[in-house]
Amino acid sequence: MSEVREAVWIGVDVGTTGVRAMAYTAQGKSVAVRDAFYPLETPQYDRAEQNPQQIYDAAEEVIAGVVKDLQYKLVTISGIALSSVMHSFIPQDEQFDLLGNMITWADSRSSTIVHRMEQDEQCKQFYFRTGCPLHASYPLAKIIWVKENQPEIFARMAHIGSIKDYMFRLMTGEWVTDKSVASSSGLFNAFTETWDSEILDYVGIQEEQLPKVVSTTYSGKLVAGVAERLGLPVNTPVVIGATDGVLVNVGIGAVSKGQLSATIGTSGAIRMLTEKPQMDPKGRTWCYNLTDTMWVAGGAINNGGMILRWMRDRILHYHGSQMEQLSVDPYDLMTMKARHVPAGSGGLLLMPYFTGERAPYWNSDLRGAFVGLSLNHSRSYMIRATMEGICYSLRFVLDALREFEEVKDIRISGSFTKSELWVQIMSDIFGEHITLPNNSEGASFGAAVLGFISDGTLSDIKDTAELVQPECIYHPKEQHQAVYEELFSIYESLYIHMKDDLARLVQFQKEHPFSRL
Repeated sequence: MSEVREAVWIGVDVGTTGVRAMAYTAQGKSVAVRDAFYPLETPQYDRAEQNPQQIYDAAEEVIAGVVKDLQYKLVTISGIALSSVMHSFIPQDEQFDLLGNMITWADSRSSTIVHRMEQDEQCKQFYFRTGCPLHASYPLAKIIWVKENQPEIFARMAHIGSIKDYMFRLMTGEWVTDKSVASSSGLFNAFTETWDSEILDYVGIQEEQLPKVVSTTYSGKLVAGVAERLGLPVNTPVVIGATDGVLVNVGIGAVSKGQLSATIGTSGAIRMLTEKPQMDPKGRTWCYNLTDTMWVAGGAINNGGMILRWMRDRILHYHGSQMEQLSVDPYDLMTMKARHVPAGSGGLLLMPYFTGERAPYWNSDLRGAFVGLSLNHSRSYMIRATMEGICYSLRFVLDALREFEEVKDIRISGSFTKSELWVQIMSDIFGEHITLPNNSEGASFGAAVLGFISDGTLSDIKDTAELVQPECIYHPKEQHQAVYEELFSIYESLYIHMKDDLARLVQFQKEHPFSRL
């Protein structure tokens, strides 16, 4: 009697500094996982670049690793489904050769161009067609920067791509992109679901320079050379998938009305599903495509876990061989220190705008600041203030989304879920109960779900509602809420009163470049 093999899809989540491949069954069970990492290059204070080939090589490495791990398990690999980071821009020539590094979402070199666009009445209307606020994170502004500052590259730029279509072309031979990536570019009309001709004219590019836009469940076939390296059959299905931000909701089961997802990884975000494109009259949020019948409204902040990492490396120096010899996770040590600090960190506030900010301000001309330091404050207070400051930033996004829909449940994902203290701080600052699902690897599972939808195993993303269950629910502590409400009001006021002077500091940094020591 032959043994029954269970079908799995390999969900591949390409993030800012690492890629993860996870094999999932249709019931949401993970049966194999591999990770790989790569650097984010910051040669100047306003630059954030990566080598896309390095990212692709890392993706092949983890996929091949998962395939190898599945060899002796009773599973059949149905295919590969992709999730990728948003807002990347890759200039390529006629032969698809790279004309430079990939410019990432964290790059703010085009902020001056954005300021100019913000004064243009024509540009102000772009948001209400694309769902993308005017900001340096979007490819729209990045392309204009290349046009004005690297005209020789702009003239040779026959193909304008992202990390998603770059990878999909290498894997399948097809140069297409998905609606999710397209809708997060600032170039795509959310209502006609086509590249916006008026915006393309404004930028000075042609539709032929952009990839064809397909559904997030679109499937290609793995080409021979790649199939051999991965250990898979030729023509294995490759589903193009969506962006990591919108797939998180699917992966953690936040797929019903009133359910939101909150994520803190390198950056951070809060999102809710909507059946049609929904724009904020105040322009605080974005709206991106998920499937042919579903969109995601939300807001992302630039400065999430990367600020806690900065604290770890640059202030605490918790890294290297010393931590390894002690067999101590530096983040566990930081959480332990922060736990002894009272809610509100003794009136110490972190404005975590180290790389400018996206939602809700969409202002690249910001920098970080600790405000309220006294002689009684220590590094332990600074750690907790960092956790709190990131949650204050996300609170602004939550308040905007509350105007769209009543909040019934907030499900969380990302590396911050490993810290019970940080999750409790979020619950206290939001004033909402927070649900930690039993699957916090949202984007990779979300990608796998699109794979199962593409082959008919699942009918809709809402099928995941029954697959992902609460593991733990955090409730706001009443005694902390009053403290955080008072400090949140001060935090909001500080932005209003400091933003002009912070912009002057940004200009000073542009005129007096400095390097990391």
